Amino acid sequence: NDKGIQVDPTEWNRNDGFSPGSAIATFVPGVDLAKSGIAQLTDIAASLDADAPVVLLDATTGQRWPYWAELDASVPSDDDRVLYVRPAVNLKEGHRYVVGLRNLKDSSGTAIEAGAVFRAYRDDLNTHVPEIEARRARYEQVLRDLGGAGVRRDQTLFLAWDFTVASERNLTERLLHIRDDAFAALGSASPAFTVTEVLENVDEFVARRVKGTFSVPNYLTGSGEPGSRFNYAGADLPQRNGTFTAPFECIVPRVAIASSDPNAGVPAPARPSLYGHGLLGSNDEVEAGNVRRMANEHDFVFCATKWAGMSEDDIANAAAILQDLSKFPTLADRLQQGVLNTLFLGRLMIHPGGLSTHPAFQNSGAPLIDTTELYYDGNSQGGIMGGITTAVSIDFTRAVLGVTGMNYSTLLQRSVDWETYRLIYDPSYPEVIERGIGLSLLQMLWDRGEANGYALHMTSDPLPNTPAHEVLMHVAFGDWQVSNATAEVEARTIGASIHTPTVADGRLPTYVTPYWNIPAIPSYPFDGSAMVVWDSGLPPEPTVNLAPTGARDSHEDPRNSPLARQQKSEFLRPNGVVIDPCGGLACTAPPA
Repeated sequence: NDKGIQVDPTEWNRNDGFSPGSAIATFVPGVDLAKSGIAQLTDIAASLDADAPVVLLDATTGQRWPYWAELDASVPSDDDRVLYVRPAVNLKEGHRYVVGLRNLKDSSGTAIEAGAVFRAYRDDLNTHVPEIEARRARYEQVLRDLGGAGVRRDQTLFLAWDFTVASERNLTERLLHIRDDAFAALGSASPAFTVTEVLENVDEFVARRVKGTFSVPNYLTGSGEPGSRFNYAGADLPQRNGTFTAPFECIVPRVAIASSDPNAGVPAPARPSLYGHGLLGSNDEVEAGNVRRMANEHDFVFCATKWAGMSEDDIANAAAILQDLSKFPTLADRLQQGVLNTLFLGRLMIHPGGLSTHPAFQNSGAPLIDTTELYYDGNSQGGIMGGITTAVSIDFTRAVLGVTGMNYSTLLQRSVDWETYRLIYDPSYPEVIERGIGLSLLQMLWDRGEANGYALHMTSDPLPNTPAHEVLMHVAFGDWQVSNATAEVEARTIGASIHTPTVADGRLPTYVTPYWNIPAIPSYPFDGSAMVVWDSGLPPEPTVNLAPTGARDSHEDPRNSPLARQQKSEFLRPNGVVIDPCGGLACTAPPA
């Protein structure tokens, strides 16, 4: 950084491979993507063409892998434009991948020659340099793998290399360990909790707002405060270190207190759902207008806690990380504690000895929470973190991920929110060409605490001691904050189907195949995981790593649509399904 502090690699050395969503990065002086015919975001299918200039090969299976490529548009000079190759579906855990670049051209159409060292490997030239010759056997294997995929070892081959993706165990073991350890200690009991405030008759939608705290085993150093790390205490996995006191806030809708039968006077218990708040926010987002309306329209009690690691409490630590990336493990570790906190709040909502035993969640002694089934609904960061929480949840199997995506290393530069944080990051890392690489390296640790590291197990192929789940993704077309491209990668990775027509004709004019390889929902009602695009008339996002601009942001629109809330409600039921509230047309959400 600008202080001369190098990144401490200690925590990265715990990894046994790269992120399953890693941006594959290199620098090719003068390369022109169009002249070279390299597949870009608008034509992902071209990445699998037999003659594709960039070949991404799963060497474990021999399968070609889809991607899109882009030159870093966030930097001012062509001299600093890293070439990124981004997987269109997350890479397989533990697999070895081979990258081959061939037939690369500059803007004049002139072929770009390979560098001297790679030519020595490619053309079998002895360099008599021990450090180069020591790696020859590995490069011979890389070239054989590419040859098996039809990539010739000739003068057109510019560069090739291989890498390995982190294993399932390595990506998930810390969070699964603290989950299993914490719930084993809890046993059949309810988490301890204290109600600190009850506000009656909040408004036309909410009968009560309830605040309090609850206890969770703490696996961080100290009290688990911002900036703390996992407490390893000499062990390979985090060890318990006392108790974490987490806040909660719940809203009880008026409809839950109203009689389901005017003659009988019996309260109608509400469905319990966790709510996930947005970027560096707070559990008080559960009071947002769209959440209050959702609660009262469809009879939900929503409860939220802070996303430890990325809540308002963590803003100062986030700023410190952007000045010294060595501090990033503090965010990744606390995020995992935050997921555990959310799981414990969920157990508190449905345990017969939990919240429903308190008068704040009763009407004339009758519980206001239907404790038979728990759900999840979150927006923005709550949609992203909802992905990891879903993948490890043992108490809910159905989740709505609102205005969601995954893989912060891809997402950040595509978000208007990054414009604020880059004012800290860019001066701290003045080498322009390194900034994007820094974000990619962060993803190797971020995977431990966000959806990208768990997406392969979010729906099918569940993690150990974990049920399978179903997910409904809501996407805001042209979203300024959470890139649509990252949602599409998530949908492909988790096996979601998509509502069609996705958007009206002409809304994606530059795309050869919009929403490539995401299967259409065949009919309604649909039983399975799904992605629905809600269009409120904004332009599509840029096709490069830049944030959208314009008159307004669509990010808030889906959650404010009564039709979208109706769709969420029908999904968040026992044996819930995806319905089509859009009448066979593309789904539209009026501006919020």
